Amino acid sequence: MPLKHYTFVLDCILKGLFGVPELSSPEGFQEAQEKALQETEQLVQKACTTPPGPQIVMIFDQLSDALCRVADLADFVKIAHPDFAFREAAEEACRNIGTMVEKLNTNIKLCQSLKQLLANKEVMDSLDPETRQVAELFMFDFEISGIHLDEEKRKKAVDFNVKILDLCNQFLIGAHLPNKIDKHILPEHIRYNFAVEGNYIQIAGLHADCSDDLVREAAYKIFLYPNAEQLRCLEELLTSRNHLAQLVGYNTFAHRALQGTMARTPEKVMQFLETLSERLFQRTLKDFEMMEGMKKKLNPQNSKLMPWDHPYYSGVLRAERYNIEPSLYCPFFSLGACMEGLNFLFNQLLGISLYAEQTEKGELWCEDVRKLAVVHENEGLLGYIYCDFFQRADKPHQDCHFTIRGGRLREDGEYQLPVVVLMLSLPHSTRSSPTLLTPGMMENLFHEMGHAMHSMLGRTRYQHVTGTRCPTDFAEVPSILMEYFASDYRVVNQFARHFQTGQSLPKIMVSRLCESKKICAAADMQLQVFYAVLDQLYHGEHPLTRSTTEILKETQEKFYGLPYVPNTAWQLRFSHVVGYGAKYYSYLMSRAIASMVWKQCFVQNPFDRAMGERYRREMLAHGGGKEPMLMVQGMLQKSPSVEDFVDALVSDLDQDFETFFMDSE
Repeated sequence: MPLKHYTFVLDCILKGLFGVPELSSPEGFQEAQEKALQETEQLVQKACTTPPGPQIVMIFDQLSDALCRVADLADFVKIAHPDFAFREAAEEACRNIGTMVEKLNTNIKLCQSLKQLLANKEVMDSLDPETRQVAELFMFDFEISGIHLDEEKRKKAVDFNVKILDLCNQFLIGAHLPNKIDKHILPEHIRYNFAVEGNYIQIAGLHADCSDDLVREAAYKIFLYPNAEQLRCLEELLTSRNHLAQLVGYNTFAHRALQGTMARTPEKVMQFLETLSERLFQRTLKDFEMMEGMKKKLNPQNSKLMPWDHPYYSGVLRAERYNIEPSLYCPFFSLGACMEGLNFLFNQLLGISLYAEQTEKGELWCEDVRKLAVVHENEGLLGYIYCDFFQRADKPHQDCHFTIRGGRLREDGEYQLPVVVLMLSLPHSTRSSPTLLTPGMMENLFHEMGHAMHSMLGRTRYQHVTGTRCPTDFAEVPSILMEYFASDYRVVNQFARHFQTGQSLPKIMVSRLCESKKICAAADMQLQVFYAVLDQLYHGEHPLTRSTTEILKETQEKFYGLPYVPNTAWQLRFSHVVGYGAKYYSYLMSRAIASMVWKQCFVQNPFDRAMGERYRREMLAHGGGKEPMLMVQGMLQKSPSVEDFVDALVSDLDQDFETFFMDSE
C-alpha cells in the first residue's frame, strides 16, 4: 500500500527552495541573508530595551530563528544541491551568518539584557523550567565566546571563531581529496581497481571491501599517505581551538566542548572509554585471532593481520558463518515496503502517520526528492520531511539528517512547523525492480528516521532547543534506538515482503542477520574507542607533546591493537574532527543509552503504545530544553553510571537475539 496523500493549505505560495520565495535562484541567498540581518538588527534593539522577563528569552529565540532559517538551509544546500551556483551562494551565506553569530555572541549590550534577567531572582523563579534552561543556554553561548573579556580579547575570540570555521571547511575538503601516484609503481595486475589518469592512478578511498589483499594494502598506504598542507591545516585547527578555549577561560578545548553534555568533563569521557576498552580487550584479541585465521586460510603467504584487513575479514567471517549475502535480503527490502514498515511502527508507537505531499514548482532541488507530511492522529500536522534518498553525481555518499527549519511557538500563537531533510544514497529503481535496499541501507533508513522523529516531536516553545538541537551525546540516542527496532523480527515481519512473490522474509534469515552482527563486534567497538580517545587527546592539553602522527601511533597500539603503518596519517582523513571535535565518544555513549532504553522498555513489545508515549514524553518532547541526564533518568527511572553504560554496550555483544523471536511466537 503506498503512503497516502495529504494536502494542506499553506500560508504562502511556494516558489523557491523549501518554499522560501527568495530562493528561486542562487542570487536569492544574498536577499535572504540581508533580510535575516535586518531582522537581527531590529531584534537586537528590541532586546536591549525590553525589561527583564520571559519576553527577553522569546526575543533571543526570534534572533536565533532569524539567523538559523538561513544558515541551516544553506548548510544543506552547500553540499547537496546539484547546481554549483547554488552551492557556492549557500557557502557564502553560511560564512556571513556564522560571522554575524560570533559578533552577536560578543555583543556587550545584548548580553547585559540577558544578565539582568538571570540576576532577577523573582522573575527567574516565575519562569517555567524550559524558559529558564533556554535563558541559561543563551548565556552559555555568550560565555564560551568570551563575553567577559575586554574589547581587544573579545575581538580576538571572534577572529579565532572565524578562522576555525575556515580551517574546518579547508580540512573537510582535504579529507576527501584523492591521492595520486605514478601508475608504474603499482603492480600491473591491480591497476584496474583504481581510476587512471594518464600516467597517474588516483586513489580516493580505502577499498575496504575488495577481496584482493594487495589492493587494500596499496589503497591504505597511498590514500593515507601524509599530505603536508592537510597536516598543517589540522595542526592549526587544533591549536586555534585550544587558543580560543583558553582565551575564554577553559583549560582545553575538550573542557569547553563538553559543557552541557551528559559526560560533562574530559575526565569522565576518558573514564568511560578506558573502562570500556578494558572490558573489550580479551574479546577484541579473540576477534583478531579469528580474522587472522581466516586471512591465513585465504592468503597463507602473508597472514599477518593489518589495519586494512579488519573490515574485509570481519565481513568474510560473518558471511561464511551466517550466509548473509545482501542479494538474498534485498528483494525483501524494497524502499516502498521499508517506508510502510516505518509508517506502521510510528503509528503503533506514537499515533503518527506519514503522507506523501504535493510540492510546488521550484520547491525541490532534484526531481526525485519526495516530501512527507508527518501527521498525528489527534494533534494534526507536525512538520515535513524531505526525502533526498537517491544517488546522483556530486552528491555526498553519506547518510544525514538536516534541520532546515526548527519548530517554535510564534508570536501570533501559531506553531512554526519543523522542516527536515533526510539524505541517503540509495540506488534508483530499474525496469525490472523497485529500489531495493541492503540490510545495512534499511538500518540506516531507520536510523535517520529516528532523527527525523526527534525533530518532529521535540515540539519545544523555543527553536533554539527544538528537536535534535541538544547535546551531541544525547542527539544520537533516538536514531540508534531505531536500529534496535530494525533488527527485531516482530518489526521486520510487518513489512519485509519479496517484491515479486509477496513472501515474508523468513525468521531464520533475520536471526542469522542479527547473530552475524556479533561476529567481530568487539573489535569494531574497540576501533570506535580508539577514534574517540584520539579525538580527546587531540583536543586535550596543548601544546601537544608529540606530533599528531606520533599520538596516533601510540593511541592505535594502546587502544586498538593492530600495528601502525609507517608513512600513513589516518588522522588527516578523520573528517569527524570537524563536527564532533572532542565529542566523537558520543556515538558510544548514545548507543549505551539506546541499548538500556530498548531492553527496559521495548524488548518485550516493540509496538507498546504506552511505552511509545512515555518515550515521547520523557525523551523526545524536550529537544534540548531539558538536561539530557534528567531525560534519561525519566525514561529509565534511574541515573546510569559509567559502569552501567559499559555494561549495556558489552552485554549487546552477548545478547541472544533468538530469545526475542521465540518470545514473540
